[in-house]
Amino acid sequence: MAAKPSSAAVLPTSIPQKLQTQKQRAIEQQEKRIEEVLSYPILLSDQIGEAIKEVGSFKTECAEVAKEVDDLCKKLRAAVRLATSTTAGATFYDRPLRRIAAEVSKNLEKTLTLVKKCRRRSVLRRVVSIVSAADFRKLFALLESSKGDMAWVSSIFDAGGGIVLSLPPIASNDPMISWVWSFIASLHMGQLPDKIEAANELSSLARDNDRNKQIIVEEGGILPLLKLLKDSSSLDGQIAAASALFNLANDEERVQSIIDHLGIPIIVQVLGDSPMKVQIRVANLVAKMAKHCPLAQEDFARENVIRPLVTLLSFGLFMDDTKLKSGIQSIHSIVQINKELEKKNLYKPGSGSSLSMHGSNRKERRNEKPEIKLQLKISCAEALWMLARGSVQNSRRITETKGLLCLAKLVETEEGELQFNCLMTIMEITAAAESNADLRRATFKTNSPAAKAVVDQLLMVIKDSSDPKMQTAAIRAIGCLARTFPARETRVIGPLVELLSHRSQDVATEAAVSLGKFACPDNFLCVEHCKTIIEFRGVPPLMRLLRGNERAQLNGLILACYLAINAGKSQELERAGVLNAFEGVDRAFIAQHPELRELITQAVYHLSVFHQSHSGLLLAQRQF
Repeated sequence: MAAKPSSAAVLPTSIPQKLQTQKQRAIEQQEKRIEEVLSYPILLSDQIGEAIKEVGSFKTECAEVAKEVDDLCKKLRAAVRLATSTTAGATFYDRPLRRIAAEVSKNLEKTLTLVKKCRRRSVLRRVVSIVSAADFRKLFALLESSKGDMAWVSSIFDAGGGIVLSLPPIASNDPMISWVWSFIASLHMGQLPDKIEAANELSSLARDNDRNKQIIVEEGGILPLLKLLKDSSSLDGQIAAASALFNLANDEERVQSIIDHLGIPIIVQVLGDSPMKVQIRVANLVAKMAKHCPLAQEDFARENVIRPLVTLLSFGLFMDDTKLKSGIQSIHSIVQINKELEKKNLYKPGSGSSLSMHGSNRKERRNEKPEIKLQLKISCAEALWMLARGSVQNSRRITETKGLLCLAKLVETEEGELQFNCLMTIMEITAAAESNADLRRATFKTNSPAAKAVVDQLLMVIKDSSDPKMQTAAIRAIGCLARTFPARETRVIGPLVELLSHRSQDVATEAAVSLGKFACPDNFLCVEHCKTIIEFRGVPPLMRLLRGNERAQLNGLILACYLAINAGKSQELERAGVLNAFEGVDRAFIAQHPELRELITQAVYHLSVFHQSHSGLLLAQRQF
């Protein structure tokens, strides 16, 4: 007998209005108590029994219907007892029962309609309301499907939390929904091994595709996963829960669902209290949630997640550092901060959670494998990167925890993914400082040990790294700090000028962008910086950059314009043929980038004043 297609299979083909109506009904169903949901099909069963007593035709078929409906009603009443029993308590998972009860109600409504057509009536009414044997065959198929669905949902609860992978008729066209129901039911009602297995299965399903993720969230999988994550009695359970949540959190709406279930305080608490292997998964979860949801960035910061991340990142960093004995202020301050953080509660008062690292917890950390310690730092650095991205407030919080010193030290001493994540975090902080004068003045003062350490490491990457990605990030960070450097800052501008000749056009272009921030009118020292760029022989490689791709040409032209406007008197500009380069710019290119028109006009004017007749100036101006 063909099972009735599940709603999950029908939804994709429905029109938008029908989708909205079904969604509204689903919301209304969820708001009702499960006893109310089950009372309606039971009432229909009673009405069918009364209607069958009055039938005048198809008495044999109606008697069989009565038996089927009676069996179904017994299953419904048993479900009510189960749902209201004291043993089920708060762990009762009613989502599949609600969906199945809704399907059963539809089938019972059809049954009642058909039975009423068989009641004793006049000959004329019987002719109008024609009933055939085929109608009863279809009806028996629907009732069998409903009985199968109720038997399946009973097996879920009778299994005592074990995983049931049989397929109910309601899910015949969409097996995924029944698997998700079974796994979530195990999370609610199973023993710890069952919960771990179920969380791992959900994690695997969520890894496959976004539709599976959405089903898990819609069917209520977030809350039991958070409860398992919070259960500190099982390391495997916490890892399984964190992995499942991580695989779900690749979309703003699903991250919002984790937030709505009050997941962020739980995540922050577990980050502080757990063994390193769990902390790695939780830090990864923090990074992914922050990456996909700006609200998560704010809520994590509000729950003070940045302090434990910085502390975990710096744990053990300077214990064996020979520089510690030299009395370097920045290193010494980090050590002192670590000691203070170990003594203090890293969370809000009353949270009952701290990252003390004392006693057995501290010993466990020291005895952990080096690769685990490294992976934890990599994960924490990525979390800080995602938290800082586009957020002035979070960047400020990182600097307030003295995280810049730790990040700079790791850029200096580490390599690979950890070094890259730390560098990207620094880049995001500098970008925030570029857009916020208060943060820039407070964090990147000339005499600040943290600022000096950061700039030193950025320059080290710019000069020594062979990885274009690393160089590009460091160049961008230096450019963001352009307004913090004093006049004739040769140790910064020199390396950037050298990169204008880099074999990678992307790196050379990024150097032009960064130098443009030194040379632009927004920089109070733009005239001095422009002179320094020219003194370091930056004009010839800049002219070569103008022959590159569109991005290289655009940013090269912008920098060349700034040099001409601020240092047009220089003979270097004339010898390099900058004026001719301006006059040779394609008009279509300028039309694509309107910001160039005024810049080039000003640049041509300044160059013509010092190096060319006024007739040449007029000719150039007419061109643009």
